[in-house]
Amino acid sequence: MRITLGMWAIGALIGVTSAAMAQNMSPADVDALPSTPPAQVAAYGTDPLQVGELRLPTGKGPFPVVVVVHGGCWTKGFATRKSTAALATALTAMGYATWNIEYRQLGDQGAGWPGTFKDWADATDYLRTLAKSHPLKLDHVAVVGHSAGAHAALWIASRASLPEKSAIGSRRPLPISTAVAIDGPGELAPFVGFDEQICGQPVIAPLIGGLPKDQPERYRLASPVDNLPTSAREYLIASAVLTADAAAHYRSVAAAKGQDVQVLNVTDGGHFDIIAPGSKAWEQQVRPFLAKALQRR
Repeated sequence: MRITLGMWAIGALIGVTSAAMAQNMSPADVDALPSTPPAQVAAYGTDPLQVGELRLPTGKGPFPVVVVVHGGCWTKGFATRKSTAALATALTAMGYATWNIEYRQLGDQGAGWPGTFKDWADATDYLRTLAKSHPLKLDHVAVVGHSAGAHAALWIASRASLPEKSAIGSRRPLPISTAVAIDGPGELAPFVGFDEQICGQPVIAPLIGGLPKDQPERYRLASPVDNLPTSAREYLIASAVLTADAAAHYRSVAAAKGQDVQVLNVTDGGHFDIIAPGSKAWEQQVRPFLAKALQRR
């Protein structure tokens, strides 16, 4: 029997525990985790979904910044920035300013190719504007993403290598020092097929606008593994969606291109436990891994 994100969500409706220590948490459980109010909710574009939440640590700063990107199968109805609010709060407590972004997903007007990618890029670059009025240290910007947001995190780190005039290229992308991909893919073409098992419906082909045989250039531009090496340090956390084998393959390809990638294989925690502060997986494996990954060097 397939276990999909949709089925996890149904489980939440019939009484899955919301205790952070529980394993196999649902999206609803993660959404319900406590989080601190953002210092500011700011718009990085004109669409109502083009917004982000800025959280600041205590003190004067300036603070290193972590862009936080939620998952949700790239599709409306699975997840929002609420899903990563507790994660952003935990990272802020570790001393980082966090910019927890919303973006257009499949089902939203303008989403898919190139809109979703443009949102990730524009939200990241908007930190330059936020830094004019907040104590942000832009020479140390990390990106942490979960599930589909893991793909976004690696893509944001790699986009400096994309042609500026390509559909998802940018002029002067904000440099990224560290990218952490939590249980999501860094390569899209092999994910076609598996995406239906995970999400309950095809999502990669709709996101890119076709299958790999029909849109090979789009897949190349959209797949972080195809745009290595980057100047960012890269870290992968494997669990249910990013399997240990897939993480090992990414690491092997990256090494052949001169990119070092560190991998954490979570052995005692589900897809949502690993972004739930207080869970066993978070406290024993994910938080220590993130603490080392995000250290300035």
